[in-house]
Amino acid sequence: MRRALAGLTTRGRSFVAAGATAIVCAFVLGERDLLRAGVLVLALPLLCTLAVSRTRYRLACARRLDPPRLPVGQEARVDLRLENVSRMPSGLLMVEDRVPYALGGRARFVLDRIESHGKRQLGYRIRSDVRGRFRVGPLTVRLADPFGMVELVRSFSLSDTLTVTPAIHPLPSGRLSGAWTGGGDSVARAVSAAGEDDVTPREYRHGDDLRRVHWRSTARHGELMVRREEQHFQSSGTLFLDTRRAAHWGDGPGGTFEQAVSATASIGVHLVRTGMNLRYVTDGGEALPAARADGTFEGLLLDALAVARRSKKRSLSAGMAALRGRAGATREGDGLVIGVFGVLSEDEARSLAAVRRGTGTCVAVLVLGRARATANGAAAAGTDTAGTAGTAAGPAALLRAGGWRVVIVRSAAELAGAWAQAGRTGDDFVRDGS
Repeated sequence: MRRALAGLTTRGRSFVAAGATAIVCAFVLGERDLLRAGVLVLALPLLCTLAVSRTRYRLACARRLDPPRLPVGQEARVDLRLENVSRMPSGLLMVEDRVPYALGGRARFVLDRIESHGKRQLGYRIRSDVRGRFRVGPLTVRLADPFGMVELVRSFSLSDTLTVTPAIHPLPSGRLSGAWTGGGDSVARAVSAAGEDDVTPREYRHGDDLRRVHWRSTARHGELMVRREEQHFQSSGTLFLDTRRAAHWGDGPGGTFEQAVSATASIGVHLVRTGMNLRYVTDGGEALPAARADGTFEGLLLDALAVARRSKKRSLSAGMAALRGRAGATREGDGLVIGVFGVLSEDEARSLAAVRRGTGTCVAVLVLGRARATANGAAAAGTDTAGTAGTAAGPAALLRAGGWRVVIVRSAAELAGAWAQAGRTGDDFVRDGS
């Protein structure tokens, strides 16, 4: 009852105050009629409170997000199902689903009555212009009496998570030359021309196809042996994102960091869908280990980029150490390395240039904004014309001198037009937007 009295609305509190005042005045003035009116006014909110507090509604709630992960600027639909599982019908219900302000604010509904074992379907749309991971819910139900005297709030514990990923810009089909280096776990195994005796068998495992049983090896070892499955070369690559605060400027969607995150997401999704065995590295080190293109890495990458924030690190040493560690694992290098950077100093460009090993393909995407992209592009072009790329002051020219391919863009939207140029050797590409 104490909890119910705490749920008195402004109208209910006003009736209580008016009734108490009328009763006191009735005793002071000796007016019985005023006393009756005061008791009536005071009793109405108290009776409403008693009725609402004894309400035994049993409600069940279910929520579905469609889709649970989406890029910024797109809409998701939230479907709610509210069911009255008690034997008595409900009264007036005010339903409110808690939604973060970034997704559009609260969603409120008024339900007049839900019959016994009845259901109500509710729905609304949410969208966000900023990436991140947002909690949707829980659902709260406000129970009110017909006179609006008292209102009790009951909340469900169920909530869901909506992941808003960076904007993804489709890239043209085709792969970068030099990307497929055969950096997989093993090379292809085939039956030799000398016959089946040259096949390397292994022990039979539950679920293996019996048609692959190698009978000669089975007779030799005394247990079932099967031929090994053919294992093909697997393309490998590394996606690098520079998250240092000092390397980026501007806040919000127009800042270079948000554009770099969007470019990283676009490149990562494109490479995974082409069948690449990819890993994700930042200036802090390896963030996601290598995983085959089975559909799960794409989701993991987008989830990581959805909550990516600028770091306070000042150097790329940890990230470059991760690149060197993988590059030293094979003679061919890391296969394909694509780094998305902001502003680089000359010393950092030289260190990155030294990361490249063997015949691996390294591509640097510099997201510098309008003025800085134009200046860096002019410096790189002038250096190439003079034929002194090795001694150029521009970071782009220093990277190119170390064997990197350099793409300079102002925003992630320009990456699609520059992607084809990233597969060419010889010249840097500066997207000027014209």
